[in-house]
Amino acid sequence: MSPAVERHRSVVDLYVLLQREDGKVLLLERANTGYADGQYCPPSGHMDAGEHMVEGAARELFEETGVVVAPDDLDFVHLVHHRSPLGEGRVGVVFRALRWNGTPYNKEPEKCAGLLWADPHTLPANTVPYTAAALANITEGLSFSLDGWPTQAEPGPQTGAEPPPLGPPTVRPAGTPALSGAERSTASCDLPDDLAALVADVAGLVEHVVDFSHTKERTAVFQVTTGQGRVLYVKRHHLTRFHDREVTALKTWVPNLGAAAPTLLAADSALRAVVVTSVPGHILRGAVHPPETQRRIFERIGALTAAIHCSAPGQSAASPPSTLGKLERHLDGARSHLRPGDEEFIRETAAGAADLPALDLVPTHGDLQLRNLLWDAASSTLSVIDFERSEPGPAIRDLVRLSDAWAGQPQLYEAFLCGYGRALTMAEEERFALDTVLDAVSGIQFGAAHGDLELLERGTRTLARLRTGSPSLTPRLGGGR
Repeated sequence: MSPAVERHRSVVDLYVLLQREDGKVLLLERANTGYADGQYCPPSGHMDAGEHMVEGAARELFEETGVVVAPDDLDFVHLVHHRSPLGEGRVGVVFRALRWNGTPYNKEPEKCAGLLWADPHTLPANTVPYTAAALANITEGLSFSLDGWPTQAEPGPQTGAEPPPLGPPTVRPAGTPALSGAERSTASCDLPDDLAALVADVAGLVEHVVDFSHTKERTAVFQVTTGQGRVLYVKRHHLTRFHDREVTALKTWVPNLGAAAPTLLAADSALRAVVVTSVPGHILRGAVHPPETQRRIFERIGALTAAIHCSAPGQSAASPPSTLGKLERHLDGARSHLRPGDEEFIRETAAGAADLPALDLVPTHGDLQLRNLLWDAASSTLSVIDFERSEPGPAIRDLVRLSDAWAGQPQLYEAFLCGYGRALTMAEEERFALDTVLDAVSGIQFGAAHGDLELLERGTRTLARLRTGSPSLTPRLGGGR
């Protein structure tokens, strides 16, 4: 008889997408809940005892927004199975309503800071990562997704017709007047006058603005459309060093990437701001693709990473990262989120840094991960954005955060190496292990301090993988040593 296996238990979350005729969906800004405060998600909640999912979804919608929807007007559109870094499972069931009665308002101000009608294709950067991933897949017409699992397995065969992509509906919802002062639409936000003047100098007057800022306290990012219909991005860095790094990269090695990266149109050091062109495609974070498409994407990621590292002449060898000197500060901020044994593992890994060989320096992106990579399905092209952490470093620096995307999927890592053109050296593998641990601790510390759940979860998930006993996050392939 096989040993008993503990049954997996999941919390069930119910979401309702109220969608207007213009395609926008209603989001609520969480507040004073202890989870994801300051971030957006659709009206949501859990089932009460004795009710089914549709009843629970309609009840939660009314409790949070005052809107009444008939059960027959709630259509199932998506199911997402989420796993937290500590192994907690959550199943999110998403319904969409095109008809409802009443005008949405903030019915629970003690839990909600405000309401927002948002374009599902351009969600605010501070949308809860778990729900942002689900919404990204809904916009692609997918009815199932996985989020946070070590192996992002493809969903099985679907039965029945797929729901339509989350675009402008053909049925006009009942009761959808504007939210007056409570609505804070990203599509109608104002660009600060000094940034508008910077854009006007190079591209003309601004007609339309979307705020893509992750938080109000950090770097601000705006998508602007000019009077000539040109789409550009304006970025105001919150720190001078980030501005200087991005401008240096955009002026030096980034142009060598051609159409795979934005072009710098203007930079103002006094404003700590840049204006850049847009690039085609959709952010890869949270997207689910067929296996063959995934492999093709990761091969292109490998080729683009190689292009970054070869975009300027290399420099002399580098010792282990300076972040090693910040380890104690990062540990102090991360300690309450570490599991038993994590700190000992981190210190043991860091203790071996002195024996690591030096590695040559090349141009690096510094934050190369799926949220900074865009895939254009129509042309099968890949683009990269956000260069504020760019600086010379070992090539392995850019694989640290990327490795989270292929963890548990050796076929994707192999595809990456195929595009990259070579396997890692033993010295790079050793340095990779150190850099990954340091990046995980730094992410946990920063995520905890700034309420960034994505960073906190990624760091915790990475440490858990590293402690499984594998010598490296990258599968060891023959040759190239």
